[in-house]
Amino acid sequence: MSARKLKVVLTRRLPDTVETRLRELFDAELIAGAGEQLKMIANFGAGVDHIDIDAAVGRGIIVTNTPGVLTEDTADLTMSLIMAVSRRIVEGANVVAAGQFQGWSPTWMCGRKLWGKRLGIVGMGRIGQALARRAKAFGMQVHYHNRKPVPDMIAEELGATWWDDLDQMLARMDVISLNCPATKDTHHILSAERIARLQPHAILVNTARGELIDEAALVEALDRRALFGVGLDVFEHEPAVHPGLMGRANVVLLPHLGSATIEARQDMGDRVIANIMTYQNGHRPPDRVIPAML
Repeated sequence: MSARKLKVVLTRRLPDTVETRLRELFDAELIAGAGEQLKMIANFGAGVDHIDIDAAVGRGIIVTNTPGVLTEDTADLTMSLIMAVSRRIVEGANVVAAGQFQGWSPTWMCGRKLWGKRLGIVGMGRIGQALARRAKAFGMQVHYHNRKPVPDMIAEELGATWWDDLDQMLARMDVISLNCPATKDTHHILSAERIARLQPHAILVNTARGELIDEAALVEALDRRALFGVGLDVFEHEPAVHPGLMGRANVVLLPHLGSATIEARQDMGDRVIANIMTYQNGHRPPDRVIPAML
């Protein structure tokens, strides 16, 4: 690599401390177009479904991401959504905020208990495993679908049961959490057919990628009252939200807050800088993404 400073392009605002560090390390001028000088795409985030990895690799462009640093925060938010939907927390808060609370009643605002319930995790990577640890602490039974089982030591720690058949698992779970990446194979992994397999008392949560769910089919299921509730932090056509999801008491919608903690965003920026500096120094970036990983 040349000793000259790299030109680094930021496509979005990053935490102030991260931007300051980038200015110190690299040239802040914008590149007018992606010519032959483009050598690296350092993604601020773990997901790379918005980047054509094959095309980048074909041009000799290195792509990196920031895995691991947002695991615990995303798992926290996922568990929060499960609790919010199951116990109708947002719905109850809105009642109080609107001045409509008229006192406790034995049959009013009853939600679903989590203790002893079956949680089905679709995608047992870092975040799926972190969620499983939280769910186990809440007394939930952990089940999961993955391309292959996790190592026996992890399965034993989590008390997790692997399902090879996703359809069979979906039909038997009380709570479903989507925690897999968005790929060609996982697009609409929760299709209309699979949504129809969910039990009427089931809760569905997605903090991974919106494209995993056929939102039109999900709205139809909600119209039929085929689900107890839904919690979404991501959307199929983000930032647009399907109008049929709006204004429903049993649907909790969040604006993609999975990694939105000060600590996580700082750590993500640090990983971006580390990847760029490693590449600038002539070494393989630690978080390089290649097609075979997807």
